[in-house]
Formats: sequence, structure tokens, C-alpha cells
Amino acid sequence: MSSKPRISLIICTYNREKFLGHALQSLTTQTLAPEAFEILIINNNSTDSTPEISQDFIAANPKLNVRYFVESNQGLSYARNRGIKEAMAPIITYIDDDAEAEADFLEKVLSYFEKRPQTAGIGGRILPKYEGSPPPWMNKYLYGFVTKVDFGDQVFTYTGKNYPAGCNMTYRKDLLEQVGGFNENLKWRADDKYIFFAIKEVSNQVFHYPEAVVQHNIDAYRTTDENFLRLSRKFGSEERIRVKDVGPWSFFKKVFEFLFKLGASVVLTVMFAVKGEWIKGKYTMLYRWNALLGLLSAK
Repeated sequence: MSSKPRISLIICTYNREKFLGHALQSLTTQTLAPEAFEILIINNNSTDSTPEISQDFIAANPKLNVRYFVESNQGLSYARNRGIKEAMAPIITYIDDDAEAEADFLEKVLSYFEKRPQTAGIGGRILPKYEGSPPPWMNKYLYGFVTKVDFGDQVFTYTGKNYPAGCNMTYRKDLLEQVGGFNENLKWRADDKYIFFAIKEVSNQVFHYPEAVVQHNIDAYRTTDENFLRLSRKFGSEERIRVKDVGPWSFFKKVFEFLFKLGASVVLTVMFAVKGEWIKGKYTMLYRWNALLGLLSAK
């Protein structure tokens, strides 16, 4: 395709053969004209069938502008930065390799930016799509564990309490380059929080736009106790890296914040127990406790 795309959609992927095909397939029915967008698949050293899935998708969809890259530096931030480097459009949107974009996703995102040129970034709605039933412990205090983002139908400006989640986030390429891209010391989820605060230093025009929707596949393993505890601790350890890069005072503030939230989770546990929903309180408290352990761990 000779014309330059108006938006680049990037999927960074690592050993997600179970859902990658679904993510890519959701891009074949986009209402946005194919010549208006490109798809970049960034394979971050997958050892499964990711290369075959990607190449088969490219071969089966010659009308789509799809490019495939291997990023040998391990870590999501490296893969996301590779996407910035390779993207040809002025607007870059990221969805996860286990997400499925609604048919009008790209049209909605592009329209928002083109109608509001001052926009620096947007985050959209993310709805979990469970392999089975939602776990009995799920509640609004744990939505982050499955990256559920649903604040209703209103557009609002992100202030820091909330920020675009990596499963559905879009930024202007020039601003991503201006702030130096994602923090490559971060290997997991904290890089979406990092990039939001970096962008916020140069623009406060980052909005939540609920009409841009993706479904987020949640496999059965994700909600097992083993994975729950592992990811809870990992969340804390990533926050440790992120805030220590800012400075020691930021780290101490984060420790205080985590201690406060742990105390609040104890209160929530009592409230849930009174309502006969002890398990929701228990997991909320476990999440906060393990996150604190991760934050305090030097590993």
C-alpha cells in the first residue's frame, strides 16, 4: 500500500498463541478503511506458534497493511518501544495480544483524535471476556487484576488516579518520542502508568473515551490462586521499580499509600463479611498484602 496510514495499531505479543489469532481476526472487520491503518505485530521472543499465526494472518489478509517484527530484548516496554520506532502513522494505539477490538474501534479512536487535534492520548473501555465464569472473589477493587475498565458513558480527563490501561491505550507518536518512550526497566504492567505520567508532564489532554471498546480474554489460569498471588506481588515489584526511578521520596510515598490501602482492605473485608461475601474481602486483602510485599522486596 502506497498511502501513509493515519493510525498504527500495535500488538506486542509473547507466547499467547491461544488468543493471538482472535486478536488479529478482530481487526479484519474494522469499519475504518484498510488503507487508513496499519497493524504491527511485535513478537517479543515467543517460543510457541506466534510466528506461524502471524504469517498465516498476513497471507490470508493481503488487503490489510500488516507488518511483523521480532524484538529480541525481552520485556513489554522494549516491544512497545519497537512499535513506536516502526510505526508509520502519527497516532499509535496499543491493544493486548489477548484482546479483541470491536468492529468500530479504530474508526472511533481515529475520529476522536482528528476532531480534537489537541488530544495527546485516550484510553478506552475494556470488558473482560472470561473463559468460564467470573471468580467468586471478583469485585470492583480487583478490576485491575483482569484489566476491567468501565467508568460508564462519560468522557473525562485522566488525572492520575486513573490512566489509560495498556490493553486499550492510544497516544500521539510525536509525544511518545518526545518523552523517550516506555521505561525499559519495567517489564510488565507498570509501563502504561509510567507513560501516562510522562505524557502528562507535557500535556494534560489525555482522555477516557468509552466508545473505544475492546474485549479482554481472561483464561481460566489467570484467576487461579497461584497466578493471583504471583501477579499481585509482581504488581508491587513493578511499582517499586517505577517510583524508585523517580526518586527516594516517591518510593516512601508509595509505601505509605500501599500501607493505607492495606488498612482500607481490612475494613472492606469486614464490610464484605457482614454482607455474607467474605471471599471478596479475603482476596482484596490478599491482593493488597502481596502487592506490599512486592513493593518492599529488593528482588
